Amino acid sequence: MKKSIQLLLAVSFVTFSSCKQNSETNAETAKTTAATETTDTGQSGVKDETSSPNIVQVASGSKDHTTLVVAVKAAGLVDALSNAGPFTVFAPTNAAFDKLPAGTVDGLLKPEKKGDLENILGYHTYVGTLKIEYMQDDQEFDMVYGGKVKITKKGDKTFVNGSEIVASIPTSNGIIHVIGDVLLPK
Repeated sequence: MKKSIQLLLAVSFVTFSSCKQNSETNAETAKTTAATETTDTGQSGVKDETSSPNIVQVASGSKDHTTLVVAVKAAGLVDALSNAGPFTVFAPTNAAFDKLPAGTVDGLLKPEKKGDLENILGYHTYVGTLKIEYMQDDQEFDMVYGGKVKITKKGDKTFVNGSEIVASIPTSNGIIHVIGDVLLPK
């Protein structure tokens, strides 16, 4: 009987130790998960290696759109433009931003100018997919932050507010039309 009690105590001790170790491991896993969840928030924090890239991911991979990406980040629009959409973005190149008066871009990137930057970028964004082949001469479209853009056609070329659309890139959440000018609301 004495051996049975000793065996029972030994089994209980091993079981208790094992349970304590599992609860410590679970607590550590919960802390790690919570830390990960707080650092990756919003749609832009979703990591997916198998889906087609969204508008922000495509623009971020373009050496010709680094200024636009910096502006989108400064305006806090990364998550909005990473969402399902669909969106059409008329994306000015770095050269387009260089055409603006000296100091304009730097001024707009300041925190106190965030509202102005949002308005300008919103004027480049349409909710919906505007494929170039369906755009018609003299069509107008209401943009996200107010104002309308006007489409014109000259032969096989398409223009938005007089700026030629030089390339169109489909994305998982819409389309990017590359343009050579920064569009300013009228």
